[in-house]
Amino acid sequence: MTADPAALLALMPFAVATGVELDRATPGEVTGRLPWAPGRCTAGGVLHGGALMTLADTVGAVCAYLNLPPGASTSTLASATSLLRAVRGGTAHATARPLHVGRSTVVVLVEVTDDDGRPVASVTATQAVLAAPA
Repeated sequence: MTADPAALLALMPFAVATGVELDRATPGEVTGRLPWAPGRCTAGGVLHGGALMTLADTVGAVCAYLNLPPGASTSTLASATSLLRAVRGGTAHATARPLHVGRSTVVVLVEVTDDDGRPVASVTATQAVLAAPA
């Protein structure tokens, strides 16, 4: 099953406002990107770590969502980020894959790379499986 990335992104206004773009969304893999822009930077023209974490949380949440049972929703319980390399231009690319899909949690690994495929960040996110209202 491939979901409509634009429709999924529209459900997350913060991600849209920060410039995150989704490219592909399936239960087994979600890809997205965040272009470098001066307004997304910290000192020295480096893409802010919070911007990278927003990208990772967005693609990770979509991956978790696509692995939920019908009617359930999700929310991030925990997220561990290792920032590995600065992004000073181009685009940060993120790929999320499920590590564990259970009844109460979904754990997702998100790898963020630069335009040259070099690692920028690694994020492991644990998402709650929230049952549909009765």
